[in-house]
Parts: sequence; structure tokens; C-alpha cells
Amino acid sequence: MSFRPAADLADGRSVRWRALEGDGLEHLTLRAQANGFRADAVILGEREGQRFGARYRIDGDADFAVRSFEIATTDGRGLAMTRRDGAWHDRSSGHLPAFDACIDIDLSATPFTNTLPIRRLAWEPGEQRRIAMLFVPFDSFEPFVTEQIYTCIAPRLFRFETADGSFTAELPVDEDGLVIDYPSLFQRL
Repeated sequence: MSFRPAADLADGRSVRWRALEGDGLEHLTLRAQANGFRADAVILGEREGQRFGARYRIDGDADFAVRSFEIATTDGRGLAMTRRDGAWHDRSSGHLPAFDACIDIDLSATPFTNTLPIRRLAWEPGEQRRIAMLFVPFDSFEPFVTEQIYTCIAPRLFRFETADGSFTAELPVDEDGLVIDYPSLFQRL
């Protein structure tokens, strides 16, 4: 199974998702840049009755391994981290060894970050992988490591599971590996 190369995104590709729970909308632009990709997005959302507005940027390699990301909310909170030589760093604490096993990130308010391991790894139908993720919840912006399980069900169809079994969803993706439908959470417009 193959996806379009990141270099084919030179002119950029924009997609939108709506949240299926509460009010929410995301506008993402994915484009090629030197030796990789850049994802820029704006999210307007609601979590547990609290509205938020945020912007994020993710820079990665051509194979969709994350090099850096930053998130900023309209109320001034944020987080920025960089991955260099297999080690995660932030501006205030420096090296954060607890996250070094993580290549992929999961930002809780977007389906885009599911694209990262789907695009980064080679998949065959029936193949399953357990992945350590640097997870960033949008309520606290305090990252932690979580394990997630991805299974390639068919070309461009993946099962996503939390390692503790508390959540499972089948995720159809397009030719760029972008989620089309995320049952109970997001739907592409």
C-alpha cells in the first residue's frame, strides 16, 4: 500500500473536519517543505462545556516522522517541542527523556495526528503495531506517553485502539493518509 509522496503536496492540500461531539471545526493545510512536510491548522472546539481556540504546526520528515510541533491557544497557553537525534526537547526544560521512545505525537483535538504513524510506517493488510505516542491533551497541555495500537484492516482502512482497550475506531484514510471519518469524534467536510 502506498500514499502520495510528501513532495506531491508542494502546492498544499487543505481539509476540514467537524467535531461530532459539541461544537468544533478544524481547518488544516498540509504541504511539502524541504525534506519533509508542514501541517498548519486552526481548531475551534469545545471540551466538557469549555470552548477553546487553538493553532498548531507540525514539521516532519518526508517519511512523516515528527521533528517539531507547537500549539498555542487564543488564551495564551501553549507548548512547543523539538525532536533531535531521537531526543525530545522543550524550551524551558531542555531534554525530556521520558518521551525519547516516541516518534509520533497525538494531539487530542485533531484527527490529523493519526496520519503520522499511518504514513510513517509500511503496512500490509492484517499487520498490527503497538506505538508509543507523545500524547498532548488540549485541556492541560501536559504531555505524557501513551500506547496505541494500529491495525491495517485493508488498504486505506485502519483500526485504532487505545492500549487499555477503552476506545476503538475504524479509520478510513485518503490517498494522503488523512482521516476521512473518525466515528463518534470527527467527520471530514
